[in-house]
Amino acid sequence: MNKKLLIVEDEFIVANDLQLILTQAGYHIIGIAASVGEADTYLQQQTPDLVILDIRLNGKRSGITLARKLREDNIAFIYVSANSNQKVLEEAKTTEPYGFLVKPFREKDLLITLDIAWYRHTHSLESKLRNEERLQSLLTEICNEESDAQSKFLKLASAMQSFIPFDFIATGVRPLNGERFTDIGYLRVGFDEYQHIGEKELLTITGLSNSSFYAVIENSPADSHGNIYSSEAPNNHSPNNSLQRTLLDCLRMESYLVFPVSPGYGLSVHYFFYSRKPGIYSKSHLTFLHRIKQCLEDLAEKIIYYETSTSVEKDRPVSPEKKKNKAEFYPGFKSIIGNHHLLLAALDLATQVAPYNTSVLILGESGTGKEKVAQSIHELSTRKKGPFIKVNCAAIPETLVESELFGHEKGAFTGAIEKRKGKFEQAEGGTIFLDEIGELPLAIQMKLLRVLQEREIEYVGGHSPVKVNVRVVAATNRNLDKEVAEGRFRLDLYYRLNVFPITLPPLRERKTDIEALTVFFGNKFCKEFDKPFNGISDAMIQKIYAYDWPGNIRELENVVEQSVVLNDGRSKLQLMRDLSSPAFSVIGKTGINTFDEVKHIQQETEREYITSILKKTKGRIRGVNGAAELLNIKPTTLESKMIRLNIRKQDFE
Repeated sequence: MNKKLLIVEDEFIVANDLQLILTQAGYHIIGIAASVGEADTYLQQQTPDLVILDIRLNGKRSGITLARKLREDNIAFIYVSANSNQKVLEEAKTTEPYGFLVKPFREKDLLITLDIAWYRHTHSLESKLRNEERLQSLLTEICNEESDAQSKFLKLASAMQSFIPFDFIATGVRPLNGERFTDIGYLRVGFDEYQHIGEKELLTITGLSNSSFYAVIENSPADSHGNIYSSEAPNNHSPNNSLQRTLLDCLRMESYLVFPVSPGYGLSVHYFFYSRKPGIYSKSHLTFLHRIKQCLEDLAEKIIYYETSTSVEKDRPVSPEKKKNKAEFYPGFKSIIGNHHLLLAALDLATQVAPYNTSVLILGESGTGKEKVAQSIHELSTRKKGPFIKVNCAAIPETLVESELFGHEKGAFTGAIEKRKGKFEQAEGGTIFLDEIGELPLAIQMKLLRVLQEREIEYVGGHSPVKVNVRVVAATNRNLDKEVAEGRFRLDLYYRLNVFPITLPPLRERKTDIEALTVFFGNKFCKEFDKPFNGISDAMIQKIYAYDWPGNIRELENVVEQSVVLNDGRSKLQLMRDLSSPAFSVIGKTGINTFDEVKHIQQETEREYITSILKKTKGRIRGVNGAAELLNIKPTTLESKMIRLNIRKQDFE
């Protein structure tokens, strides 16, 4: 069956060229519209499979406006525009298009872009439907369990996290009871950890007296239909003294979504989702809730019973007390530490996409942990028994990139003395992680696009394609939108990789995780250097919180390692160098620095320190007042360090 396509383009010649090309390619054109109004008329008559959309159109409304409607209606669309500057790309990006073509374009580029758009749309739709089916089944199980409403709602909260992101979730019967508050709420404090928030907790958090709290309840209107609030929308405010406003202020939330259901009995039950991100909720979330409304109504009956029952013990602890700054590893996420909401949102996305073969693009600054997230996606997938092959695209010389990725035949070039498999073949049945993909030359980008589209590679010097079964996870610290706009990264490859983007936050935006990370690295390096770990000094904690960490987690790890190296083993770790000194100010100045310079400085510092101790002991390593004792490390450890740092004992005897 031919795909139905709507062209929305106000340039007559361009529109007719598009129609001719696409008709010859087998598409069924349902119409050509020159304005958003004309497009609306076509959309009312029939639903296209794909829409080609110019950004600037006749009339007051732009293609951006129509794109938002297409996104809500789950219709795939690509932009075709004569503008490729950064501002246009940023504006277009907010509507999450399935592709972007810059005029003038080649016929081949148009057809490839449409193929990619259809691939992305069907794969995202397929994974969405599978996930929703799985959720429906899980919610039915939760409703049928022999447990009270509080336990059921906790399980619902965990199940809903990857569908509707939230930092606080609550439910309760409406209208509110002016004499007894029975809403059930959970504040997210970890990847799959939630703190129960009831009346007692709210009184503590808000600092309100009982009388003031119930005055707030009396002033809280009940929504009769689904609604969205965001601090970004100036005309979308909660009443100043309402329960919603109190929760937004006290829990530092920026937006919420409310969805009421009416199971009967003259009462309704409202579900609330709160987020610390402004503008995070959309009509698509309300549409999703309508699709699972029956399950929510079934659970609502249990909540109404819970509200009217006096036999349920509502104040029992739901989860163990969270230890402050405990280095905790979540299932499937090795060595990923922290519970900041921006990090948890990224891990939610990784969990959601892991079971599928969809390409993933991990974005974030250097040192934010992109490789660890890629490894976790592999470990959580059905490919976990297959290989995980890492490729640093920035570290391969341009002349060797093609051979390194795709392999070469014997004699393909000078030095090719035997046939050799490339990284893609080595990753067969598993996952290939292409780090710093923004560094790939344009010619290799084109070949990579073919691999993604056709699932086959061709050896350098070869003449026949080789099929590969590999999942691609890519990462970059570059702004690919800007790279595309400036012609350094292919548009078609960008949209092919960007099926499922995950952005990791920089450390400066998740400072609440810094202490836990510091404790973890302190423990790690103390064990490595055979030293006791006595904690982190208050002075060091204050300084690391005040610093912006341009090198992110990797920089923090290096700083802690240096502190451990220079620690005497009897006191808490101290910051051994001013973070604003040249040793660290070099980090981040170019945006993508490695830590080779920092490592070199640390090694020199360690060498000088050990040398000064050996001078004091006149080269004696072992025994009382020997260098090892003064350094509080084992003699064998000191000897291995001396070999590594090229320190000769005889120089001090």
